[in-house]
Amino acid sequence: MNITNIIRLSVSEGARLFGVSQRTIRRLITNQQLTYVVVQGRYKINFESLLKWSQTSTTARHKRDKDGIGQYVAQWKIKNKLFSPNPKLFTKE
Repeated sequence: MNITNIIRLSVSEGARLFGVSQRTIRRLITNQQLTYVVVQGRYKINFESLLKWSQTSTTARHKRDKDGIGQYVAQWKIKNKLFSPNPKLFTKE
């Protein structure tokens, strides 16, 4: 992995994106369930570790999909098959 490709989020950004409270994010940090760094006294959470956590439990997935970033996925109409999660959708029959 190239270090320049790491995406880091603040506690509030992570909470908003994944539909959970800031308290939940801080609890995950305390329990060492997320990878993070401290920059100028603030936590910067590794997006990848937050995404992996959101896939670990049914409750986390539901919150992400209902209140977080997942609520917008249906609106993303990906037309370029190179970036589609399912290129077969674009095959001509």
